[in-house]
Amino acid sequence: MAFDYKKEYKEFYLPPRTPGIITVPAMNFLAVRGQGDPNGENGPYKQALEMLYAVAFTIKMSKMGKHKPEGYFDYVVPPLEGLWWQEGVYGVDYAHKKDFHWISLIRLPEFVTKEVFDWAVREAGGKKQRDFSPVEFFSWEEGLCVQCMHIGPYDDEPATVAAMEEYARSQGYQEDFGEGRLHHEIYLSDVRRCEPQRLKTVIRHPIKIQRKDQT
Repeated sequence: MAFDYKKEYKEFYLPPRTPGIITVPAMNFLAVRGQGDPNGENGPYKQALEMLYAVAFTIKMSKMGKHKPEGYFDYVVPPLEGLWWQEGVYGVDYAHKKDFHWISLIRLPEFVTKEVFDWAVREAGGKKQRDFSPVEFFSWEEGLCVQCMHIGPYDDEPATVAAMEEYARSQGYQEDFGEGRLHHEIYLSDVRRCEPQRLKTVIRHPIKIQRKDQT
């Protein structure tokens, strides 16, 4: 049976609908950076996802070819994730999506080295006859966070975020946005096939112990 990260690491991918505190270890990802409204028709966000999935499935299907990586195990491609921020904004402002900067991510299995990644980018680019150089090998340790499962449209996320902020404060923490500490979403539903009211999205925010002068 294929290894499924969502099922094996439920604490990261299937949290409850009530906020909780978690420490997220280092992981490796495929990543593409960009900016602008993700809803733009055929815009950079859509192009980024096309590149990510092309490379992700090139790695997954390498078992069928001559370039099977050492240590390969069959697995389900992990869900799409996204880091979001805006210049001069602490957290995110949902009303101004055109100002978004983003890093789109897909987690890599542990057997994927930088050499395997480089091969997959070349292979996918050759098959699609496209420049896949924007795809990065992205190592990231998220650390201490508050997270929650959000069910519903993306535009309704502020209510879930507010509940997360309140819970973190009640537990003695405060949000900790900054370099490498960003608004994080994990998309568990296919937006093309799922009604907005049923979309499942993990929302995760970085936190730190609350300063005494802010209690």
